[in-house]
Amino acid sequence: MDLNQFIRKIPKTETHLHLEGALPWEFLVQLDPIRYGKVPFFRKPEFRYVDFAQFEKILIDHALKVFRSAEDYFKVSASIFRSALNQNIRYLETSFHAGMIEFLNIPGREILHAIHSAIPAGLEVRVFLGMSRDAYCSSLGPKLEEAVDAWDHLAGIDLHGPEELPVEEWTIPLWRKAADRGLILKAHAGEFGPASNIEFAIDKLGVRRIQHGVSACESIELMNKIADKDVCLDMCPISNYKLRAVKSWTDHPLELFLEKGIRCTISTDDPLSFNNTLEDEYTACIEKLGLPPSKLVDVAKNGFHVADLPSAVKELFMREIDVAWNEFLRSESNV
Repeated sequence: MDLNQFIRKIPKTETHLHLEGALPWEFLVQLDPIRYGKVPFFRKPEFRYVDFAQFEKILIDHALKVFRSAEDYFKVSASIFRSALNQNIRYLETSFHAGMIEFLNIPGREILHAIHSAIPAGLEVRVFLGMSRDAYCSSLGPKLEEAVDAWDHLAGIDLHGPEELPVEEWTIPLWRKAADRGLILKAHAGEFGPASNIEFAIDKLGVRRIQHGVSACESIELMNKIADKDVCLDMCPISNYKLRAVKSWTDHPLELFLEKGIRCTISTDDPLSFNNTLEDEYTACIEKLGLPPSKLVDVAKNGFHVADLPSAVKELFMREIDVAWNEFLRSESNV
């Protein structure tokens, strides 16, 4: 068994995935084979975005070509979930963007139901509602409150968007309400913003699942806090490189975080924009970040540790990872 076979074989989790940003390119090709038949510049391996604004515009322009109805969410989700199973992803967390409720004039419950209806046997999926930092307005605000108060099958909420935007007054009360209801709390922090954004999410929002968290490496005290509180950083190395959250591959702090005892997971973020798979992320950890293969075992297990699954199921998947790792070590010793 070589390393690629090991990566393919182990059960994996995807814990940081934006559903609109995971739109399979094939949907665009079907829509317009001439226009989308060739690989665009932004999906080529060597491409890096100029800034977040360029990334966001390209993603939105392409996603809105396909997402027009709840049925579209069902079809796209079904395709994403099939691809996940093909990579032996067994647990997946994905968010859909709250702004789409208003933009498409579709009740959020219908979008949530469409995504849930697409879940295949063999894959556990948890759906989150992603909210921009400036999402709360007179029309959308009540819908966000309703989602937290009453939506069945909503696993949690996630705060995202440009970090230069301030965290508005509505955010803390809504996150506290979600916590009281037992929802999983996430927040994008420390992707482009300072370490203080991560600290705010932990201390003020009660978040224990930080999306990215790259800038935590700026503060030893914060890294210690993250480790002590068992906060998980759901990281996306390819995204971090292509969006210039890190200057170079060797500047990525994943290995440092693991050495500091910080629980980290690996995910794809927005495959529409980065042309990446979860297997690509695992491979990049070895080939680009220089992560020892043994650390992939830790990363894979971390995903199941934070998964919203019964303990017995988590332990079963972790044992499968150990079996595959031992098989890989035996094959290496025979070379």
